[in-house]
Amino acid sequence: MPDRLDPGLVRAGRLISLVSILSREGRTTASALAERLEVSERTILRDLEVLSGSGVPVYAVRGPGGGFQLLEGYSPTLPADAWLRPGSRRGGTGRMTVRVTAEGRRVAAILGYLQPLRVRPDPTRVDGPLDGTVDGTVDGTVDGSDDGWVTATCRMRSVASMAVEVLALGPHVEVVAPLDLREHVAGLARRTAELYG
Repeated sequence: MPDRLDPGLVRAGRLISLVSILSREGRTTASALAERLEVSERTILRDLEVLSGSGVPVYAVRGPGGGFQLLEGYSPTLPADAWLRPGSRRGGTGRMTVRVTAEGRRVAAILGYLQPLRVRPDPTRVDGPLDGTVDGTVDGTVDGSDDGWVTATCRMRSVASMAVEVLALGPHVEVVAPLDLREHVAGLARRTAELYG
């Protein structure tokens, strides 16, 4: 059974996702946010309260067409602006390869990180598929290994933004390639560990 993520990490990721969604999309209802982040509306309201209490200028607009939004002109200042999903940003859009656990894939899907994440067959695996299919795929996924780790690829934007997405998934993902991203993630992880060491 894969390790479970710390609920505090999941909440932190959800808070970052809320700021990112509101900054990109503007006014959004609590029900739309809850559906998107796969939590209850009450959880969204609590999270918005936490954001507001920590200085993020989020406010409610009542009535038809209402919802929650960030104060006009507010630009989140999260580390290196990398927490903001660069969905509309264009630039280097190569591919990156990672090893990821089942829990890592689940959390990445919830947060919208490392997307689209495409699981690849494990080239070292010599036994046949468990379900009798010809190529070992079941609904687009591959049973990669007995320890729950699989190899996958996803679109790569900037090294800085992808490093933040990888670090948000903690011990559930490892960058295989490109090497510059792997080294950047390692450097950030070392600096973070020094803070707690």
